[in-house]
Amino acid sequence: MRSLLDRVALWGNLVRFSHSVFAIPFAVIMLFAVMRTYSVTSDQLLLLALCVVSARFAAMAFNRVVDSHIDARNERTKSREIPTGKISIQEGWMLVVVAASVFVAASYGLGEHCGVLSFPVLGVLFGYSFFKRFSSLCHLVLGAALACAPGGVWYALTATWSWQPVSLMISVALWVAGFDILYACQDAEFDRMSGLKSIPSIFGNSAARLISALFHLGSIAFLAHFGMAFEFGWWFWCGVIVFAALIGSQHLAVLQRGFGAIDQIFFVRNGVASVVLMGFVAIDQILWPLLVTR
Repeated sequence: MRSLLDRVALWGNLVRFSHSVFAIPFAVIMLFAVMRTYSVTSDQLLLLALCVVSARFAAMAFNRVVDSHIDARNERTKSREIPTGKISIQEGWMLVVVAASVFVAASYGLGEHCGVLSFPVLGVLFGYSFFKRFSSLCHLVLGAALACAPGGVWYALTATWSWQPVSLMISVALWVAGFDILYACQDAEFDRMSGLKSIPSIFGNSAARLISALFHLGSIAFLAHFGMAFEFGWWFWCGVIVFAALIGSQHLAVLQRGFGAIDQIFFVRNGVASVVLMGFVAIDQILWPLLVTR
């Protein structure tokens, strides 16, 4: 039993399971928006959770497998699970297949309208791993992959195509692309030597910082548009302010301490920013209405 638990923990480390916090809060925020006009069952909530978690697991495992030979050459990533032999290539592919199968099954559980789209969604999720071999727009592809979470929640529960969820999806895409650009600054020289495309490797780290900041400003603007479109209350706007402050603090830390600070701030502050925003939306949509009606 102990060896099985150790293996599961190793799989979690492979895909950085704790970083699911990036996608889940925005899926929940969209859920709050949908629940204002649509009823949602407990079965739908469970299937949505399975979709979000399994999709990200499959995407990360796929990335680790197809990039394992690249990771092995990079000083920063050579200690990852596959390059060190802790997890074999075959085991990695097994994890991809199992997670992708769970995603497809859960999508069909939500309805045929979701099931048929599960395959092109997997194409987007897997595409990031190859896109960086051809274009520096790979950061936006990663952003689009995570933006599928709130967009998927909308479509799964409403079964309608609409412009309503698009502003939140664009906000997520720009937010993710912005911090992925900063993260890629660590590997700018390696990417350049390996023929991999990223904004830092093509334009340099100084320009990359500026582009990242512009993406994050755009993310906040589209987040504000989402709040206005759905007429959220003032608790939502408090959340936007805190979210913006946490995102801005990353840029300030990199400016003051250099790119060596990225590993320390990248996951923590972005994760906290998304969870805090989700918390403020929960207060705005659930807790505050209950308090004021008493």
